[in-house]
Amino acid sequence: MAEAATEIEEEPKKPSKLPLIIALVVALAGGGGAFFAIYSGMILGSGEAGAEAHAEEDSEPFTAPDVVYVPIDPMVISLGKASEGRHLRFTANIEVPTNQEGAVTKVIPRIVDVLNGYMRALRMEDLEDPAALVRIRAQMLRRIQVVTGPDAVSDLLIVEFVLN
Repeated sequence: MAEAATEIEEEPKKPSKLPLIIALVVALAGGGGAFFAIYSGMILGSGEAGAEAHAEEDSEPFTAPDVVYVPIDPMVISLGKASEGRHLRFTANIEVPTNQEGAVTKVIPRIVDVLNGYMRALRMEDLEDPAALVRIRAQMLRRIQVVTGPDAVSDLLIVEFVLN
């Protein structure tokens, strides 16, 4: 009979997780709202000063930097034995301060040589990484700046970077 009584007793119910989930959602919504209010200047910033600064920014015309873009002829680079005859088609422009255009144009053959040597050494694994283009661009810019001098080239703009 003692056994029958213990079988009739039911296990206690587990506490519901619904209040915990609701509290979490409310906390996230409150945190997001607070972030937006502070970030937009509704809280801890004067709305008038922000609006005046924004109006002043809009009234000034855009002034382009004093640069020229020197094109690099399109290049086709074979990627070696491991890539099974694949090629990389590459085109770019070099951003140069206007007063350095002549000096950089004179050394374009040297720049092409440096870029050819670097890209020929790349492996397929280097190119398949999603972040590869950023890393390769930085490496190429550094090599160009070694050839031209650090103040002669401000940026490398990649126009075409196609594997086929």
